[in-house]
Amino acid sequence: MLARYGSWVEKTPHAVAVEDRAHSFSYQEIDDVARSVMRRLEGRVSAGDIVAVCLDRSAALVAVAVAVARLGAVYLPLGPKPGERRLADLLAELRITAVIGSREALPGSGPEVELPVPSVGANALPMTVAEFVAPTPKAASAPEGTFYAVLTSGSTGKPKAVAVGGESLSGLVRWYHDLSGLGPGDRISLLMAVPFDPHLGDLWGGLAYGATLAVAPGAARYSTDRLVEWYRSAKVDFSVLATPMAEPLLAGPWPQGLRLRNLLIGGDRLRSWPQPDATARVHNVYGPAEATINVTAALLNPAADRATPPIGNPIPGVTLCVVDDQGRIVPRGEAGELLIGGSCLAIGYLDQELTRERFVPAPEGAGVTRVYRTGDKVRMADDGVLEFLGRLDDQVKISGVRIEPAEVEAALEQDAQVRRVVVAVRRHERGRTGLVAFVEPVPGVVLDEDVLLAGARAALPLQAVPGAVYPVEDFPLNQNGKVDRAALLAGVPVESDGELNGETQQQLAELWRGLLGAESVHADSNFFELGGNSMHAVALAGAVKQTFGVELSMKTVMGVRLLRELADAIDAERAQARSAGEPVGAAAVTEW
Repeated sequence: MLARYGSWVEKTPHAVAVEDRAHSFSYQEIDDVARSVMRRLEGRVSAGDIVAVCLDRSAALVAVAVAVARLGAVYLPLGPKPGERRLADLLAELRITAVIGSREALPGSGPEVELPVPSVGANALPMTVAEFVAPTPKAASAPEGTFYAVLTSGSTGKPKAVAVGGESLSGLVRWYHDLSGLGPGDRISLLMAVPFDPHLGDLWGGLAYGATLAVAPGAARYSTDRLVEWYRSAKVDFSVLATPMAEPLLAGPWPQGLRLRNLLIGGDRLRSWPQPDATARVHNVYGPAEATINVTAALLNPAADRATPPIGNPIPGVTLCVVDDQGRIVPRGEAGELLIGGSCLAIGYLDQELTRERFVPAPEGAGVTRVYRTGDKVRMADDGVLEFLGRLDDQVKISGVRIEPAEVEAALEQDAQVRRVVVAVRRHERGRTGLVAFVEPVPGVVLDEDVLLAGARAALPLQAVPGAVYPVEDFPLNQNGKVDRAALLAGVPVESDGELNGETQQQLAELWRGLLGAESVHADSNFFELGGNSMHAVALAGAVKQTFGVELSMKTVMGVRLLRELADAIDAERAQARSAGEPVGAAAVTEW
């Protein structure tokens, strides 16, 4: 791959390697800068050392990536603002010998040298500095043969460092070329966030085949209109795009005047199909960092008879199998965990114990010796095409029932008023768990929450019906281009501490406290937000009958979620019974 890049420097030295706004840099210019950076790092950075790169998408980033590769060091992309605490943790855990970025982003504890990289362009720094640090004695080294390392989130909240070899990345960028014919004169977007490993596919996919890397402005990563405007003005031929940014693009008429030939979409579950007027070939891709960016792809045909876009078939060099919880390969059509093997596999984690846990011997009949356990639930159709069903570790148990948020999202998205749904898990007092749904309605539609939840109750176990629905105009994204569920939950309005008014509300609150174990119950409390479920609702209906002498339908108990609204329903039923001359039992608080 590095040799392929070098051949273009020799054959087409004046061809544009990087274009950043009004600035362009030839292959020869990028190579000259890379060699200058090498000279500044030599003697301090050796083969196998980890170099933390705190730069944004720019000509400087490209030149530094080439320099690190030429030194045989390990490129660790962190983005321009990794955070002081995060960087300190990484320096304590990984054998990092140099950190490159703005002086403000560096730890400030070691000798430094200014790097002669471009200081012009959309994301360029006025000054780029390399600081040399002394690794801690117990810091983890990169395995032999590591070309780059990338951080991926862990279930504990602590990031995992994945070590990937050059041959694995070469296979991926070769597939890019074979898929699209990418070559001299073509323009590939440098769009994906730097800490997110697909940016390496962009960067080396362009350099290895003599194409031009078009650096996207920051606004293009967060606005579909700005993205389309940039695609058009930058004359982009090939682009990789995060799923949440792609779905609005697919939802409407295809923009006119684009040169885009191939669009790869990945990073999240895709709900949308391209419209028939799309002039680009649209591919839904899937792959974890542990298997070098992409392992499957599906060319999306608007006329396909599948309900949702699949993640497709394996790309060259990839072996896939689906297994049950005993690790046995299941027949096609059955769901199970996806295992990945082949030349795409990463070397492992920098944590050897974690490597042994996740990179395991292949099951009998797999055709490979070593596989990565993805933790993703998939189904392989009879034709070998994979359907993504969600994360196994996303399952949440509510009142003894295992719920997969992805299945809840899919059920809610069957409603005609809904464009997209994101379901998040909300923890309540005393460890109770509930689901909330964030819903993006179809443009021009005012969301009818009652209709939406009625449909959900018909399609899902009652425990899986979200306790609350929040309409949203769009979804916040994290730096990796994925939906930021934490940000969604942080934006949920805090329940107002409505004062309990009247005897009915007071007595109903006592029932809720007993049933749900909730200490704080007020007039605006939501039964399901407090952890209530269908079994609690059945018990509540019985308690209401015993306490208030009226019988509410289960539809009323399940449909009226706020305490004050349910109290109003009880008072209305009691008033109607009295007017009809029916006996109404005396109120009495029941212990539960």
